[in-house]
Formats: sequence, structure tokens, C-alpha cells
Amino acid sequence: MIKFRLLLWALSLLMKKGAKNNPDFRKQLQGKDFAFQLQTADGGIVRQFVIKDEKVKSKGKSHPEPAFTISFKDADTGLAILTSKDKNAFMKGIQDKDIQISGDLSLVMWFQGITKYLKPKKKK
Repeated sequence: MIKFRLLLWALSLLMKKGAKNNPDFRKQLQGKDFAFQLQTADGGIVRQFVIKDEKVKSKGKSHPEPAFTISFKDADTGLAILTSKDKNAFMKGIQDKDIQISGDLSLVMWFQGITKYLKPKKKK
């Protein structure tokens, strides 16, 4: 449970850092103005992400009007899927009903597209 909460917090740090230091990531934020949240299905763990003015803000509580919400069956499932090396883990999670998505699916696709900018750079 703690690990999932830490993972969401780390994700917020990576997004904030990317918005500051990565021009490719910043391009993905251009013109975006919305909030989304990642959480456990029971709402016990939730983190909101607000995208506005090419910046990312985040809080460890729910947003009143998220554009989309990704809910994981539980903290362990969320941790396993978000840290999986399997590119299909997310889609499999949806098919297995371990992930519920509500809201704007085009923005969910946008979110999946930006995650490639958040992976740590491999040392050469």
C-alpha cells in the first residue's frame, strides 16, 4: 500500500521534472488544461495531477472534476501494472477488469503516450 502511494508521488515528481527539463515532454503539455487522477478502486489511495500552463501540479487527494480517472483494483495491482516491463500490462489490466477507466478516453491515451518521457534515462 505504501509502495503504491510512493509510486504515485514519484510519478508526480517525474512529471514536474519533465515539465521543467524535457522539451519533448513540455511539448506534450502545450495547450492542455485539465486534471486527472490515479487511485485504488476503493478510493483509499488517490493522487490528482493538474496539467496547466505546461506545468504539472499534484496532490494526494481526489480532484472535484477530473477529466479522467484510472482506478486500480487495489494498491498491489496498481503497483504491479505501473511498474511492469510488459508493454501490454495496462491493456491486460483493463481486459481483466483490474483497471477501471472513467472520463475522457482520448486523454487517457495522451497519458499513456507521455509515460515514455518519464522513464529514467539509461546510462550508456
